Formats: sequence, C-alpha cells, structure tokens
Amino acid sequence: MSRRARAGLVLSCALLLSACADDDGAARRRMLGEHPGLEAALRVADPRRGGRLFGQCAACHTVGPGAGDRNGPNLFDVMNKPVASNSPRYGYTAALGALGGTWTPEAMDRWLADPGKVAPGTRMRFGGLADPLDRADVIAYLQSQSAASAR
Repeated sequence: MSRRARAGLVLSCALLLSACADDDGAARRRMLGEHPGLEAALRVADPRRGGRLFGQCAACHTVGPGAGDRNGPNLFDVMNKPVASNSPRYGYTAALGALGGTWTPEAMDRWLADPGKVAPGTRMRFGGLADPLDRADVIAYLQSQSAASAR
C-alpha cells in the first residue's frame, strides 16, 4: 500500500471514529420527537458533525473546490445542482443520469437513506444512513461546502 493510500486510510478511520462522539445528539433528538421530518431535522442539523459523518463518504468522494474525483465525484457545491452533473470529469452511471432533478435537501435525504433504492443500477455501494438526524447533519455539511458559503 502506498504512503498516500495509508495516509488516506488513516484519515478516513479517524474521521469515522470522531463521528461517534455526539455529545449534543441526545438533546437534538429530544427536540425532534419520535418521527422527525426533514425540515425539523435540518433546523437542528450540525454541519460540523455532518463533516465527521462525511468521513464514511471520503473513501470515495472529495469535497473541496477543484479537488479531483475518486471512485465517486467531487461533491463540492453539489447542493441545488442538477443530479449527475457536479463533476464534468466523472463518468456517472446511466441509472443516476436517468434520475434527473436537482440535489435539493429532500432529494439528498432520499439518496442518503438508500442510494440503491433511489437509483437502481447505481455503482455507489453505500447502505445508506438510517438515522434522519445523521442525514440532516450530512446535508447541512454539504450545504456548507459550496461556492456561496466560501464567500
């Protein structure tokens, strides 16, 4: 394994482990009740925690301006962009291309819950995030990773 690959693996593991430290999660969950909707979850979403949770995604995705693609496209500034268009260099699957639409918070929430259900035939091998608050945190993080937020 190359030095760069080892460094990436160590960073991914550290980010994943740090996502387990969720001091305010219980309080935020109590505020939401038993069956929170996306709108309520986004109101209490924590983009910093979403960034830690994104560690799971970092094995395949980058999220920096001008960063390259990996096994998945760079996700910088992906929110509110047409699906399957964020990286002109990435070869999106026909399944994702046929999905159409825009990466709204609602669309991203469905995708993060179960990508294979949303776009059968996608190459993305990710089981999804079952917890609505986890998804809201990742969405808040992705929203913070945009050209508009960098200004």
